[in-house]
Amino acid sequence: MPFINVKTNCSIEKESEERIKTKLGMAITAIPGKSETWLMVGMESDYTLYYRGTSEPAAMVEVSIYGNASSNALGTLTSHITGILTDELGISSDRVYVSYMSTDDWGWNGSNL
Repeated sequence: MPFINVKTNCSIEKESEERIKTKLGMAITAIPGKSETWLMVGMESDYTLYYRGTSEPAAMVEVSIYGNASSNALGTLTSHITGILTDELGISSDRVYVSYMSTDDWGWNGSNL
């Protein structure tokens, strides 16, 4: 039950948005037991975002997961995420932050898992 939210100051065209969503669906498998089947993706384009004092292309990606993942798996996912945003939006990997939040409490379908 992962959720990936991408906030970027870039504009995202619909075709690129679809490709990013699909690539994130493949990337989430870096975490054992996670797949696109339960992945929810949010994208906030044209977001007011400054990094290092400039509004050059940048992104803040928030990844929430039910349960825990190893640092190795999260490192692999970070690499995939930054690669996707570089390929699709031209954002330099050194202008992408990825944060992770793990929880043992996750609500779905009217109750908690």
